Amino acid sequence: MSDATEIMRRIDGAVCQNPVSNHIGLQERLFARLFQGLVYAQIWEDPVADMVALGLSPDADIICIASGGCNAMSYLMTDPASVTAVDLSPAHIALLNLKRSAAQHLDQPAFFDLFGHADRPGNPALVQDRLAPHLDPDSRAFWQKHAKRFARGFYRQGVLGRFIGAVHLIGRLARVDFRPLLQARNLAEQEAFFTRRIAPLFDMRMVRFLARQRTALFGLGIPPAQHDKLAADAGGDIVSVLRARTRRLVCDFPMQDNYFLWQAFHRGYQPGTATNLPPYLQPANFDAIAARAGRIRAVNRTFTDELARHATDTLDAYILLDAQDWMTDAQLNRLWIEITRTARPGARVLFRTGGTDDILPGRLSGGLLSRFTYDLAASKAAFAQDRSAIYGGVHLYRFQG
Repeated sequence: MSDATEIMRRIDGAVCQNPVSNHIGLQERLFARLFQGLVYAQIWEDPVADMVALGLSPDADIICIASGGCNAMSYLMTDPASVTAVDLSPAHIALLNLKRSAAQHLDQPAFFDLFGHADRPGNPALVQDRLAPHLDPDSRAFWQKHAKRFARGFYRQGVLGRFIGAVHLIGRLARVDFRPLLQARNLAEQEAFFTRRIAPLFDMRMVRFLARQRTALFGLGIPPAQHDKLAADAGGDIVSVLRARTRRLVCDFPMQDNYFLWQAFHRGYQPGTATNLPPYLQPANFDAIAARAGRIRAVNRTFTDELARHATDTLDAYILLDAQDWMTDAQLNRLWIEITRTARPGARVLFRTGGTDDILPGRLSGGLLSRFTYDLAASKAAFAQDRSAIYGGVHLYRFQG
């Protein structure tokens, strides 16, 4: 079996819940094909909220989903013993390997040119001449082909980057200029802009039509099963969910401290800032990130398959993003069997849900769930602190051993 065929088998197994003869099954396979390439140039889950909720201590062994690699790199600020990052997209693995190599082999200004500005003319040469020799063969081949993306605005690339570009196109068609939002001086001005200029976009007939199409939200990383669940939780009106999540992004966090808002409305990070950035990109953190980058291991594998390769009682923290929203009950139970086997006493499991409610009760076998305690206070606090604002819930479980 070829590597490409094996990758697609894994992705199909994770995403597809319906037969190909079913129209939803066809949509699931279309969504799965997107994960052969770059989906997220930047991860859309807040690593600061994660680290606070998990209470990570030095020397912890962490396993997470790689996505754009920002969070795996940022977890290095807790001084872990190891960070294992898994992902079904080979492009995401190549991106994390590039970030790890760049931290080890570039100085801070060049590192920031590559991943902070992400649009400098000299960036492709950094990738191809200085970093490629240090990469594994698969990552090297990927970036020899795609290094030019870092000269033309990397955060405008990938499936999510193109989706955000389409949102900006809709704004231009409606004659909405988002730039004044980025000049807001306080939350009151941010809320006023949302009410006056952004909220009416959700009443546009075109927006309401597109939002109801499962394929239209693939750019947000929402597969058909998750789209249908979001719509069902909102009484069939997914537009109201999108409006509420956008309002939270724009109105609940000061723009001077929310790089997710800048990515959404500026399509890049805030110019001139040293702090309104993911932790791994903040200049003050570079030395620590560079010293610890070698502790990251990036793996193109499912979370469950990777856990099966770990010995018993070897992991302290699990960060699942929203991957469980995609899973069948059988997949969910197989995952938590491996979590239970590999977890050390006191290990924490953090995940997000597209809807508000915790998805484990009623789906995970009682014998598994009874081994864990749900931390309601930490879950609520993590959700309140998550500046990405696109999820309905953040949930934290603690393993009792």
